[in-house]
Amino acid sequence: MNAGSPRAALDERALREAAGPPWEVRLLAEAGSTNQVAAADPVRDRIVVAEHQQAGRGRLDRVWVTPRGAALTFSAVVDPAVDTAWWTLVPLVAGYAVASAVGDATLKWPNDVLIGEQKVAGILVERVGTKPPLLVIGIGINVDQTTEELPVPTATSLALEGRAVDRTELFGRVVRRLAACLGELARSPRTFVDQYRAHSATLGRDVRVELPGDRAVTGRVCDFDEHGRLLLQTAEGLLALSAGDVVHVRPAG
Repeated sequence: MNAGSPRAALDERALREAAGPPWEVRLLAEAGSTNQVAAADPVRDRIVVAEHQQAGRGRLDRVWVTPRGAALTFSAVVDPAVDTAWWTLVPLVAGYAVASAVGDATLKWPNDVLIGEQKVAGILVERVGTKPPLLVIGIGINVDQTTEELPVPTATSLALEGRAVDRTELFGRVVRRLAACLGELARSPRTFVDQYRAHSATLGRDVRVELPGDRAVTGRVCDFDEHGRLLLQTAEGLLALSAGDVVHVRPAG
């Protein structure tokens, strides 16, 4: 399918059936940001899907906009059922779940989903101040965009990679995989990073890490610690960096 062809609309009932229990699925014709909608009325196990997202947000409030019907954009409200000390792993878990559902994909730390060197999906996880607190996991997957419809040259879509998929079927795969991965995290948080390493496109690479305040550091990514922090071997020693500390991770040079 391409930009000149009609794109099949989503159907709330079909999405609900694809997700299965215990999820409650709400489909909106359009939304500024599904994360904002979900966080405004956070209900555990609710998923907000937008046919057209006008002001999607990535990390550090980067804007992400897609043509109507070309992407799969949704936000899931979850209780990770694990001590909050391990919540730093949830963004990595979400990326791992999407990469597993897409298939033949890797992860740029912390959770950009890549096919080859091109980004096909992004994830934003935010905490909402309910009692007990919950997390909103926002997921955006480029499904049917043409080259001209992508925001940056480093992005791709499943269609451009020769992977024609039905968005409802993909939604079901991602949601089921996300639920399974969150369950695995709750049972054994210390072992998750072992799975993540196997899908990492960042591990072992020489990178330039851009930090707030126009600072940067270069080094080799030698590992991730059990809480998902990037361990960077630099000329000055070993640095442990959390996702919240980092603006960008780019190839060195």
